[in-house]
Amino acid sequence: VQLQASGGGLVQAGGSLSLSCTTSEDTFNTYAMGWFRQVPGKEREFVSAIDWSGSKIIYSDSVKGRFTMSRDNVKTTVYLQMNSLKPEDTANYYCAADGSTFLNREYDVMDYWGKGTLVTVSS
Repeated sequence: VQLQASGGGLVQAGGSLSLSCTTSEDTFNTYAMGWFRQVPGKEREFVSAIDWSGSKIIYSDSVKGRFTMSRDNVKTTVYLQMNSLKPEDTANYYCAADGSTFLNREYDVMDYWGKGTLVTVSS
């Protein structure tokens, strides 16, 4: 499964960005999907995950209430709408596909990864 994330950029604190992660994989709707982020020198951090149907979504405490994850199985794309961005949200953001039957927060159980897209939030 090849994943392609996009939508990163530079934004001022308080602003918004929308990330997308797309694939041409026709089994996309059998995977749970996750967003993670990483800054140099730190471990990859869980952001959000969504089940195959889009009916169950979980968030890290640090983004809950500000970020919204969704998916479109027809377009084989997942999205991460990020509002009220803070400088501490600055990171490379990665999407991942998870073949598990339940949602995971651990990056080391993800099956496939896309390349990161950089989000920079200035103060």
